[in-house]
Amino acid sequence: MKARRILITGASGFTGRHAVSYFHAAGAEVTAVVRSAAAASGIFPAGVKQQICDLSDRRAVKSMIEEVQPEEVLHLAGKNSVPESWQDPLLYMETNVMSTLYLLEGLRIRPARRILVAGSRLKFKPGLAGGPPHPYSLSKTLEELVSLAWCTLFKQPVLLAEPCNLIGPGPSTGFCSLLAQHIVRSEAAAGTSETLPPFRLSSRFALRDFLDVRDAVRAYDCILRSGEPGKIYRIDSGTQRGLGAVAGQLLAYAAVPVAMDWGPEDAAMEQEAAPSAAAVPAVSSSALVNQEELSASPEDNAASLGWSPLIELSRSLADIVDYYRASREGGAS
Repeated sequence: MKARRILITGASGFTGRHAVSYFHAAGAEVTAVVRSAAAASGIFPAGVKQQICDLSDRRAVKSMIEEVQPEEVLHLAGKNSVPESWQDPLLYMETNVMSTLYLLEGLRIRPARRILVAGSRLKFKPGLAGGPPHPYSLSKTLEELVSLAWCTLFKQPVLLAEPCNLIGPGPSTGFCSLLAQHIVRSEAAAGTSETLPPFRLSSRFALRDFLDVRDAVRAYDCILRSGEPGKIYRIDSGTQRGLGAVAGQLLAYAAVPVAMDWGPEDAAMEQEAAPSAAAVPAVSSSALVNQEELSASPEDNAASLGWSPLIELSRSLADIVDYYRASREGGAS
């Protein structure tokens, strides 16, 4: 049987590394797209092809598509820092919107090539009072709109996925990874004169849906294989968890006491004590799409395609701590 030929953008990122390993292990012919050779040094399995490409360069993208001739594209590349998007909004438009358009255009003359674009739950609903809450949200909303438009206008098999908060082993700037790093630093500092500042948890009561990145990659595969073009597929665990409870589970893996600043004692005090960020304009929560309105129907969930999460939260959290312990010992990049 002929191997699947898949091109993965953002391959050196948190999700990208897992995606490359997953599809390679499944026997696919994987081309990992990275921005520089340094970003790809020693992180991919043997046999994975690499393409150095600046996705904001239209000609470079066109040339890459012509050379690789992919049958499928998993588009994970992009920028995702809300604070950074305030500092350089044009960069976010170029990276998240124009790069996606260049990929779509490069694939347009190859109508059978399926492309899955990874979207964001932080999009906004055009027409709501207040407009986009931040430039990052605007960039991901526009990325979604142009992807769906190319599917409609040019009959391209474009699919979209909206994952929840992805966690797991690997380089990430998410809440769980940041706390895991603090735990590992606390373990290293134990018995020395070093005193670490406490880890600040500003919202113990905020609810989040956490999903292991390895389960998310399986969902991407399922959507690529069986998804219907033009649909937006939600990917989540289906369980909302309080940040304080998740932090408590992570701290249970610590080998030493960990300095924490838990913030106010109850939700009412937390709201009163919440500081305002002068550098970032305040945003009304009504500008964001409700989690239940992200897809047109319950069928637009990856679970409708036969996917379901397999990795328990406890394993994900343990793997994150182990990853940073190994990194500190030189066992991981």
